[in-house]
Amino acid sequence: MANTEISPATVIHPRPRLGWLDALRGVAALVVVYEHALNPLYPELRGVTGPWFAAGWYGVIVFFLVSGYVIPASLERRGSVAGFWIGRGFRLYPLWAVVVGDALLLAVTGIDGIHVWLTDRPVTAVLAHLTMLQDLLNAPNVVNVLWTLSYEMAFYLLATALFVAGRHRRSAEVAAGFGVLAVAAGGVLPMTLLTRTGPTLATTLAAIALAGCGLAGALSSRAVARRAGAVALAVLTLGLIAVNSRIPAWQSLTILATMFAGTALYRAEAGQISWRRAGLLAGGVPVAAVAAAMLWHTEDPLPWVVAIVAAWATFAAGMLLAHRDVPALWAWLGTVSYSVYLIHPILLEIVDGFLDDPAAVAWPYRAGLGVLVVAALLGCAALTYRIVEAPAQRLGRRIASRYQDGRPMSRQRV
Repeated sequence: MANTEISPATVIHPRPRLGWLDALRGVAALVVVYEHALNPLYPELRGVTGPWFAAGWYGVIVFFLVSGYVIPASLERRGSVAGFWIGRGFRLYPLWAVVVGDALLLAVTGIDGIHVWLTDRPVTAVLAHLTMLQDLLNAPNVVNVLWTLSYEMAFYLLATALFVAGRHRRSAEVAAGFGVLAVAAGGVLPMTLLTRTGPTLATTLAAIALAGCGLAGALSSRAVARRAGAVALAVLTLGLIAVNSRIPAWQSLTILATMFAGTALYRAEAGQISWRRAGLLAGGVPVAAVAAAMLWHTEDPLPWVVAIVAAWATFAAGMLLAHRDVPALWAWLGTVSYSVYLIHPILLEIVDGFLDDPAAVAWPYRAGLGVLVVAALLGCAALTYRIVEAPAQRLGRRIASRYQDGRPMSRQRV
């Protein structure tokens, strides 16, 4: 293969109907909002649902399954590493920049505090956040939900490495491998091994250099450079996931196993691999996740286990109902789910700043306040999607369409 540009027809089968994924995104976003609304508004409910159901983990696992299902397919349909990363950049960073700016404004005004490492090590913190790998570089997140974007970015890097190396059809095997590793070694691998005393500039710069070299190699027309690029991306990602994650390795490995399992399910649905192969390998991921939780969780594993089972059951139900039309409301919620996900912590921090002791406030007042917060959140999400997300995505598609393996295709208008 002379370069990484591949005809989409040779890589991917026609897309299954994907409207059901919008509904799942909407469900996941609202459940995460519920989880984060408990402390500032309804602390009593945490004692009701918390002992048996980790709502936040349920939401992000559904998100990870959806990402696994669609992201590698997007890369392969494009057939271009450059086009894929341009599209991802314009999809994620514009709204991310708006929300990070809002969070910093809350810190400046004193409404919300900020971690000391972000002020003592500002250059490191900024660079780590710009990579979106900050959670794997032990830099505290400016906004709490940004931690999941670190795993999204790690998944993109690994998906790119597999694509460049020509191993992208091995998603089911990769998922099973991460699942087995989570069970076998997830509790003994060290956390934050490289940045135990906090984020360091040297580690952050090394990660940036390795990622940059890896992506540059992936865009090369030379086979040796492409292979080297794939190795660099894999080494960076696997190293950070296995020994430098802020969360225990069994959880980090389970997340990647989940995402690649989503990819394997896509391949089975698209006819690229057999359902038997997907079922035996990717289908074993939730089993491995439950086993890892039972074996390595230092607290009661029940909430985590219920979240895993519920998330997979939700995704399976979505796949079974994929042929049905999605209600317009849920489709819309899925469309604005990224805005909902990133914006809701900002609104809840504002609420938290006004309610010192929410349990002392009458329920009707808090219930009404919750309705106002949801209404404001959906209004803000609709606005940011319209003026930030959608224009940025259109611009990203226009720019990506002009590039082939990082080089301009032509000067024609697009």
